[in-house]
Amino acid sequence: MTIAGSDSGGGAGIQADLKTFATLGVWGMSAITSITVQNTEGVTAVSDVPPEIVAAQIRAVASDIGVDAAKTGMLSSAEIVEAVADAVRGEGIANLVVDPVFVSKHGDSLLRSSAVDALRSRIVPLAALVTPNLPEASGLAGFGVATKDHMRRAAETILGLGAGAVLVKGGHLEGATADDLFVDAERLEWLSAERIDTSHTHGTGCVLSASIAAFLAKGEALFEAVSKGKAFVTEAIRHALAMGRGIGPVSPSWRLIQDTD
Repeated sequence: MTIAGSDSGGGAGIQADLKTFATLGVWGMSAITSITVQNTEGVTAVSDVPPEIVAAQIRAVASDIGVDAAKTGMLSSAEIVEAVADAVRGEGIANLVVDPVFVSKHGDSLLRSSAVDALRSRIVPLAALVTPNLPEASGLAGFGVATKDHMRRAAETILGLGAGAVLVKGGHLEGATADDLFVDAERLEWLSAERIDTSHTHGTGCVLSASIAAFLAKGEALFEAVSKGKAFVTEAIRHALAMGRGIGPVSPSWRLIQDTD
């Protein structure tokens, strides 16, 4: 299940998550938190779904169909964060991947500053895994994150908030490889992959967190799900689509397209 905002351009949010789920062979369900008006050039408007409706979507799905794994994306406001936390806890959803979305790929704010404390105190402690990029790690940890040493300190700080594990994404670092740091109570391990030379990276974080949730739903252990998710999103970036006039989306359907060639 994806608990996130809707992207009218189809490159991120609910739309990217559901494409990822379908490609990986799991049944995708959704609780829409916000409707964004966006395309490859940016976000021009946002309309939040009432918090009680967000929570009702989660409860309707979990109480009937069941949820093997879930991920959160854009949560927008403190009220939505609180509603999601209450519903996830109440329904006993254990395999929760938290993608702490602060801004869009274009730099547009998708999380109100007043919601950061609620995200840290209510959602992070429910997470089996939190997947911040460097700016998001900074927001959660409370200090600037710009180096690998900072990533290690941030991961440990976020673990201290109650998360089961943290994957700090190093895509904003310079270098020939894209290096992410996985930390839980027992291990600290760097995951490296080829850095793909493309400006079309819209939806990268959504596809990564959705793929990890999909692998968890299929019964993979957490670290294996993270490793497979990183490999999956690397290929999605490799097959990114140069559409529109701005930042094009990565392709979570790359495997399906390959299979039809």
